[in-house]
Amino acid sequence: MTEIVMITDNKRKYMELLLLADEQAEMIEKYLDRGEMFALIKDREVCAVCVLTDEGGGVCELQNIAVKPEFQRRGYGRQLIGFAVEHCRGRYERFIVGTGESPLTVPFYENCGFVYAHRVRGFFTENYDHPIYEAGVLLTDKVYFEMKLTEV
Repeated sequence: MTEIVMITDNKRKYMELLLLADEQAEMIEKYLDRGEMFALIKDREVCAVCVLTDEGGGVCELQNIAVKPEFQRRGYGRQLIGFAVEHCRGRYERFIVGTGESPLTVPFYENCGFVYAHRVRGFFTENYDHPIYEAGVLLTDKVYFEMKLTEV
């Protein structure tokens, strides 16, 4: 059985896990304290975490979602996203996520119901102190996806 709990203290205890999704601690520090953090726990072990931030104007952003390697491809990331969406529904109009243009993350977010919104050109090359590669792809632009949380 899995449960999802809010982490309210000592968020940095999960830094090693957060670094799987955002590999520069200084970037994580920009959102960690202002964000809500949740952990997916199975059999008393933290398997995955996520951080959500209020970006104003009715927008919530998924800043980080990370699943321990030994628990990946078991649906825990999707379960955590589903929880986050429901947590934000009624409080926000849009739920967004920014990611690199990776063949691993883009299909994941699309399969979770997100649609392409916009991109920030050169984000990774301008904001990180080293090149970031995922699945053999050099990440340059940050690509944003969104999900509307209100009925039209």
